[in-house]
Amino acid sequence: MDRIIKADLFRYAGKTSLFKGFKEPGFTFMYFFRKARKHAKKPIVGFLYSLLVRRFKYKFGFQIPISTKIGEGFYIGHFGSVVINRHAVIGKHCNVAHGTTIGRTNRGKTKGFPTIGDRVWIGTGSVIVGGITIGSNVLIAPNTFVNMDVPDNSLVIGSPARVIEKHDATEGYINHILP
Repeated sequence: MDRIIKADLFRYAGKTSLFKGFKEPGFTFMYFFRKARKHAKKPIVGFLYSLLVRRFKYKFGFQIPISTKIGEGFYIGHFGSVVINRHAVIGKHCNVAHGTTIGRTNRGKTKGFPTIGDRVWIGTGSVIVGGITIGSNVLIAPNTFVNMDVPDNSLVIGSPARVIEKHDATEGYINHILP
């Protein structure tokens, strides 16, 4: 098993049993997402994996293109309505909850796509848009609209977003990291 898939699986229960992992919609989707991305240039295998990803997109409500760069240990908390732009970059050991959008802005000073650091927890209903950078060890509270840069070790809350410096922002939220 690839390390990246193993790290994704470990995030769900602290174990690496594929049988138990496939009971989780988030892991099931990410397993086929990783396989489709890895085999994208192989015509038959890549095509079959991309068909499976497409099936699970509709089944679980995850709109995450195969070209999206997502680090190991990605965790989708609940199935339903997760939208991530294909140009967004997401670091290692991040959590995304349902109702989340990570997208682009077409104009203005933040035109572009988000880059999200490591160990970021994104709460239900959060929206992250624009050419912004979210640092590492950041907790984005539920229903928060973020369209500005966020430094490392922060709590982001509200709409418009307020940034609060917090050294242990994701402690207890980002669990089961593969050693």
